[in-house]
Amino acid sequence: MPELPDVAVYVERTAAKVVGQTLRAVELRSVFVLRTAVPPVDALVGRTVADVRRMGKRVVLRFDAQPSLYLVFHLMIAGRLQWLAPERKAPGHALAVLRFDDGALVMTEAGTRKRASLHVVEGEAALQAMDPRGLEPLQCSFEDFVHRITAGNHTLKRALTDPRTLSGIGNSYSDEILHRARLSPLALTQSLDRDGLKRLYDAMRDVLEDWTRRLRDEAGDGFPQKVTAFREGMAVHGRYGQPCPVCGAPVQRIVYADNETNYCARCQTGGRVLADRALSRLLKASFPRDIDDLG
Repeated sequence: MPELPDVAVYVERTAAKVVGQTLRAVELRSVFVLRTAVPPVDALVGRTVADVRRMGKRVVLRFDAQPSLYLVFHLMIAGRLQWLAPERKAPGHALAVLRFDDGALVMTEAGTRKRASLHVVEGEAALQAMDPRGLEPLQCSFEDFVHRITAGNHTLKRALTDPRTLSGIGNSYSDEILHRARLSPLALTQSLDRDGLKRLYDAMRDVLEDWTRRLRDEAGDGFPQKVTAFREGMAVHGRYGQPCPVCGAPVQRIVYADNETNYCARCQTGGRVLADRALSRLLKASFPRDIDDLG
């Protein structure tokens, strides 16, 4: 799923293309993509895009109307945005095409699960009702961060990825943040001392700023071409079994449902290999408890 760095770059590139432009037509290529009926999506046609913003992992276009009309893109796991010149045809996996004088903003989705969505809402209050209201990681103060993340006693992995706690962080960047902070994904938020909380706060800002900058440079004047959870240059996410770039120990994982958490046992858990529910049940007494037992 595109996370804060990816969505931030989408917002920047979309704004560069459509702010001040009039929407000429909306083509819905999937019956599943539009999740609202009132206001109708045709109410946006003939309106000018006033601004583009990020709301969590969503891209929001505001149109000039009284009250304002908003078109909200939620890309979910496989949704993507691209910009096409007027003469180019939309790809076969396009869900929606927004046509402007200078080109078209196209929402696509790979696969058949159809999770990506569009919502049309009227007024700021209706838009805010869609917002989980997590803290903005790059705008919140350290004290606000401490207050929010320690309000409950959850694992660090859950706290980082809960949209009601922090805005825009998902599975991949949470792994990178915890590795940089040298903290276990299963440590509880209320167990951290002030030094641990400061490391987590600083790592969160550093990782998100670093990757936003990298993705912005990679996109240049165009739209991001390769939005993926697994990127060259990541320290641990998606690198199970490969050497940690800091200490060289093999990256470990915890598998659950359709996701996995990647971490370095030597850097983050004092050498302890965290129990993977499926693997530890299979291996039982043979399950390695320490990173050195894997050698």
